[in-house]
Amino acid sequence: MTGLYVDDRYRGAHGIGRYAREVLGRLRPEWTPLGLDGSPHSPLDAFRPLAPAVRAGLVYSPGYGALVRARRQVLTVHDLIQLRTPWPGRLKFAAYYAGPVRHAIRRAGVVLTVSETSARDIRAWLRDDRVHVVNAGNGCSAAFTPGEGPVRDDPYIAFVGNLRPHKNLDVLLRALALAPDVRIRAVLPEREVAAAAAAATEAGVGARVDWLHDVDDDRLAELYRGASAVAMPSTDEGFGLPALEAVSCGVPVLFWSGCAAVAEIVGDRGSVMGSARDAAEWADALDAAVRAGRRVTPLAGAYDWDRTAVTVSDVLEQTREG
Repeated sequence: MTGLYVDDRYRGAHGIGRYAREVLGRLRPEWTPLGLDGSPHSPLDAFRPLAPAVRAGLVYSPGYGALVRARRQVLTVHDLIQLRTPWPGRLKFAAYYAGPVRHAIRRAGVVLTVSETSARDIRAWLRDDRVHVVNAGNGCSAAFTPGEGPVRDDPYIAFVGNLRPHKNLDVLLRALALAPDVRIRAVLPEREVAAAAAAATEAGVGARVDWLHDVDDDRLAELYRGASAVAMPSTDEGFGLPALEAVSCGVPVLFWSGCAAVAEIVGDRGSVMGSARDAAEWADALDAAVRAGRRVTPLAGAYDWDRTAVTVSDVLEQTREG
């Protein structure tokens, strides 16, 4: 049986980083870290040399970083959002996915993903019925459980994300300008806080947004539980982990109807916007959420890291033996 080698460079306070941390710690087959330096997302990383044992074995990446010198590599492709970014920035992603990523997937004959929304996207992009697209799902950490409800004397809306265009923070800032009685507490990467604060100031709402970063699970769960709602105005997502964490804490989610992955998670446990860009509609939703203080029923057992890790383990064992 060939060895299993894992690219364990996917770390950080983001969705793929959490996925890697939770899944790799639960994998059933024994594995060896690749021990690579640098970023799995750097342009030339796909072509780096690999040790003979690695080239002969099976490589697993909990992200989309392909290694063309690996004989077989299983990827977890969380989404294809990069292929929908505006031109000309999309060009580099189109070339990378059409080259190293597609090559690795077809050679393995299987690819993992995290939602039915992403699975449909990947099948349409691959156009190859020989490849098995497996939705291993996602999990929710144990910290995210219901609490007592929002703090009534200091109501706020929570946002967890970043400044990438598809996260659509702009509409929240514009909506906040139309909802003077609402505050937002936002969690972003530390490197983005200054730019986000400047955007809030420009929108005239700087004094009503609290910027947080480097928040661990326990503190993030407290943030969700204290919120009147979690706003997730994303225009595109492969999964939508903040939405899952929010409803697991019993907190409703405000989201755009066109974001299929978030709708897949939230269902009727929130409020749906007809437009991703209409600040007035979002302002009305923010106001209503703060007034209502609504709680929702968590998704019992629907998303579980143990189950995700079992599915990933099954795929790796079958691919290694095949």
